[in-house]
Amino acid sequence: MSQELTQAQPKTPKAEKTRAVIAEAAMRLFQEHGYEATTMRAIAREAGVATGNAYYYFASKEELIQEYYARNALEHAAACSGILAAEARFVPRLRGVLHALVQSQAPYRSFAATVYSRAADGASPLSPFSAEARPARAMALSLYRDVIDGSRLRVPGYLRDRLPWLLWLYSVGIMLFWVRDTSPDGQRTLRLIDATVPLAARLITLARYPGLRAVARRMISVADGSGAP
Repeated sequence: MSQELTQAQPKTPKAEKTRAVIAEAAMRLFQEHGYEATTMRAIAREAGVATGNAYYYFASKEELIQEYYARNALEHAAACSGILAAEARFVPRLRGVLHALVQSQAPYRSFAATVYSRAADGASPLSPFSAEARPARAMALSLYRDVIDGSRLRVPGYLRDRLPWLLWLYSVGIMLFWVRDTSPDGQRTLRLIDATVPLAARLITLARYPGLRAVARRMISVADGSGAP
């Protein structure tokens, strides 16, 4: 079934409920059995719908991956709302957002490892860098833009437009560390966040000075080469 047809589904309450049930069933099976071992037939059976009905809402498992990205982006943004509303300092804002990212991913731990293991392959629809993941990536960039704009941090003009992208790349690196972190409740990852966020803030501040502008511009160039929007 074409992607255009699945996107043109009527968004009635019943349809939205069925779509959510299928997505939740897929997330459970991906988590329990892994992405590769889970079939659309198994997802349909878990959701209690006909296989054809599952394909009506999601043309493939890859589309369900995008549903995972979108849901995670929304859950992450909701989890960050408190710290962003209460705090104007950049370091606590970014630290809180990254802690919330780890916590919002925790229910999908084993599945997240599969997803982030594909990060280097931008052609894979499972990769957070893929074209298919662009809507969820845009939500994440908006969140990191809010982290910056709502803070008192002084950001050089040449860096401001690209800083959300750099912070998102940083968050992807954190998640790659987290999926291999075997410490209880990801404590090593949380300590890594706590140690590196002040360093990131310091580098942003130093980027105002002429001696470091060339280095910062080089970092932006490298980031743009990784598929920046």
